[in-house]
Amino acid sequence: MSSPASARRPTDVDLNVRIGTLLLSNPVIAASGTFGYGIEFSHLVDLNSLGGIVVKGLSAQPLAGAPAPRLCETTGGMLNAVGLQNIGVRAFVAEKLPALRKYRTAIIANVFGYTLAEYVEVIRVLEDAEGVAAYELNISCPNVDKGGSEFGVDPSLTSEVVTAARRAAAKRPLWVKLAPNADVRATARAAEAAGADALTVANTYPAMALDPTTGRSKLGRSTGGLSGPAIKPLTLRLVYDISRTVKIPVIGLGGIASLSDALEYFRAGATAIQVGTAHFADPRASERVVEELRHHCIELNINNINQLGGISN
Repeated sequence: MSSPASARRPTDVDLNVRIGTLLLSNPVIAASGTFGYGIEFSHLVDLNSLGGIVVKGLSAQPLAGAPAPRLCETTGGMLNAVGLQNIGVRAFVAEKLPALRKYRTAIIANVFGYTLAEYVEVIRVLEDAEGVAAYELNISCPNVDKGGSEFGVDPSLTSEVVTAARRAAAKRPLWVKLAPNADVRATARAAEAAGADALTVANTYPAMALDPTTGRSKLGRSTGGLSGPAIKPLTLRLVYDISRTVKIPVIGLGGIASLSDALEYFRAGATAIQVGTAHFADPRASERVVEELRHHCIELNINNINQLGGISN
């Protein structure tokens, strides 16, 4: 026999969250670089169950990427040095985007370049295409015109690249993915002032792993980006600090694989979260977190996720 409390529980929950002007069906997004172009996972995952998919980073021209090996397991995480391999923005528009348009999930294009002109070129190609909901600007790339300094480390360079991207992105919201190896509050303020609609916090952490016998890198290049559970406490603090520094929404990313991980980020100030490295162990990780979040709200007798403390819209 059902108790009065269980009888009052909602049978479903409104999981919609708003990132600026963009309404997502739920706050769980597949992170760039961990979910292909999205369509490759369609036989494993109900893509319509996700709030959004951030596709592999797109450049103006195709990139072959870094030499193998590109992945290395570490204690509590993973190192990657993929080298931003991708088919190029024009091939993405021609070959991947038509299939993605069949889904109602928000498709976010991750954009990068090594000069301001390259960022602008990618966005202008995407502006002429249908099916993209927003842009996520990867500013962890070295600016070759400025001696190799990363756009995301120097607030003045952050301001330059976001300003240029904002001018090119007339149709769609612009998210900026911050680098963690910087004064992130300064770069966050610079991105907001230059026109960012939201901030993704954060990219992977520069790190390395060596063969103890030979001293050689376990990757095809000397260093890579650290992701996974090991970085969650570090990035959680960044989300907490940045969400109290800027007025635009913050999307948390780093070591999220479960409901409890997601709830921590929401409590820290994130409006939405991205699941990344967890996909390498479980391709359905994002979909599973959505269901866990739904059931959590039902258990709490909440019929709208915005009633769940800690999520701010």
